[in-house]
Amino acid sequence: MAFFVPYSELLLILPPDFLFRLHESQFQIMKKRLLLFIPPAIVLIVWFVYMTSTGQWLLFSDLWFMSVTMAFGSFIAGASAEGGGAVAFPVMTLIFKIPPEVARNFSLAIQSIGMGTASLLIISRKIKVEYRYLVPVSIGGTLGIILASVYIAPLVVPAYAKMLFVSFWLSFGLVLFYANEVYKRKTQDSLPPMKTFEKLTLVVIGLFGGSLSALLGSGLDIFSFSYVTMRYHLSEKVATPTSVIIMAINAIVGFATHQYLIGDFGLQEFNYWLVCIPIVVFGAPFGAYFISNRTRAFISRFLIFVIVLQFISAVLIIKPTGTLFLFSIIVFMVGVFFFFGFAWLAKYIKILR
Repeated sequence: MAFFVPYSELLLILPPDFLFRLHESQFQIMKKRLLLFIPPAIVLIVWFVYMTSTGQWLLFSDLWFMSVTMAFGSFIAGASAEGGGAVAFPVMTLIFKIPPEVARNFSLAIQSIGMGTASLLIISRKIKVEYRYLVPVSIGGTLGIILASVYIAPLVVPAYAKMLFVSFWLSFGLVLFYANEVYKRKTQDSLPPMKTFEKLTLVVIGLFGGSLSALLGSGLDIFSFSYVTMRYHLSEKVATPTSVIIMAINAIVGFATHQYLIGDFGLQEFNYWLVCIPIVVFGAPFGAYFISNRTRAFISRFLIFVIVLQFISAVLIIKPTGTLFLFSIIVFMVGVFFFFGFAWLAKYIKILR
C-alpha cells in the first residue's frame, strides 16, 4: 500500500531552509550549464556576423569537403588522445593535395576552437583530469611548438614527417594492445607524488611533443598520453580528457605563433577555418561527452582503431618505397622498444619501491 505524506506535514519534517537550498542547487546547475554554452555561443555569434557582413557564405559551396572532414576530425579530437589534426593533416595533404604547411596551420587553428570548447565541457562537467602532468607537459609543449615552428618545421620533408607520425603511433598502438589485452595491465586513476626529476622529465616530454605539433598540427596530446599510460599506468579514462586540454592549450599557442610571430597564416587556411568553425564547436564537445561515459577498455580499443586506421590510410595513399619504406620500419621498431621501455621502467621502479 502506498504511503503518502501531506505537503503541509512534509514542510514540518524537512529543515526550514530545505526549499531555499533546493532552489539554490538548481540555480547552480543552471549557472554551470549556462557558463558552458556562453563561449561557444560567443564564437558562433562573432562567426555569423563576420560571415554575413563579408559575404563569405559561398565558401561552403566550394569548401564543403573540409566541413565534412572536420565533422569526423572534431569528434575524434574530443573522444581520444588523437587531436583533430591527426585527421585533418593526412586527409588534407594526402587526399586533397593541400600543401603541408597550410594543413598544419589550419589544424592548429581549428583545434584551438574545437578542443578549446571540448576542454570547457570537460572542466564544467568535472570529468577527472590529472593536473600533475598537464601543467609540466603544457610548459614543455609551449616551448617546443614555438621553437620547432620557427627553426625545425621549414626543414622537414612532408612525406617523411607523416610516415614518422603514423609509424611511431602504430608502435604505441601495438604496445597498448599488448599491455591491455594480453598482459591485462592494471591502471590507476591518479599519478603518485612526483619528484623534481620526474616533473622535469614531463617538461621534456612536452618539449618533444610540442615539436611534433609544430610539424604536423598535432602530436603533444598522444605523445604525453603514451608516456603517462605506459610509465605510470594512468587510466586511459583520465589520460584522454587531460590530453584534450593539453592539446587545446598547445593549439592556441601554435595558432598564435603562426599568426603573430611567424606571420604565415594565409588566406587559404583562413577560409578552411571559416567553414569548419560551426562544425567543431559542437563536434569536439560531443566527442568528449561521448567518451566520458565509456569504459577504459572501450577508450583504449577506440584509440587503437584510430591509430591503425590512420596508418593504413597513410600507407595506401603515400605508398612508401625505398628509403621512405625503410625509414618507416625503423621508426616503428624504435617506437616498439621505446614504449615497451616505458612499461618496463614502470615495473622496475615499482619493484624498487
